[in-house]
Amino acid sequence: MLKVKESGEPIPAAGVTIGEAARRTGVSVHTLRYYERAGLVVSAVDRTSGGTRRYHRTDLKWITICSKLRATGMPIRTMRRYAELVAAGPGNEDERLALLETHHAEVLQKLAETQEHLKEIERKIDIYRGRMAAGDADTLWAPAR
Repeated sequence: MLKVKESGEPIPAAGVTIGEAARRTGVSVHTLRYYERAGLVVSAVDRTSGGTRRYHRTDLKWITICSKLRATGMPIRTMRRYAELVAAGPGNEDERLALLETHHAEVLQKLAETQEHLKEIERKIDIYRGRMAAGDADTLWAPAR
């Protein structure tokens, strides 16, 4: 299970404000509102009698999960489907697992591609360092002006 940033203080029984939820999860207030509008939350966010959102531990954990999925490139529609499955409760674990395994494979593929790009960047860095050490960095290719 993902850990929510506690910042040293416990989550009150009444929950925390949207601003505090944003601070504790590392996402913006706008993102929290968007997740709710986009159907990415698994249970309705509590509201005070005045309509102010109140987030509880479970909400914060779910937001953290959503943030990680999004940061790793999961499309919103896939996140929405995952949220729907989780909200539906027991009985669809095979589908949840398949969804996560597919995403995992996609992330691994992107990581492999990024590693290849990183190798090229490192090669260019080595060329610059070598040319600068040799004193002939001015011979490096540059477009004609």
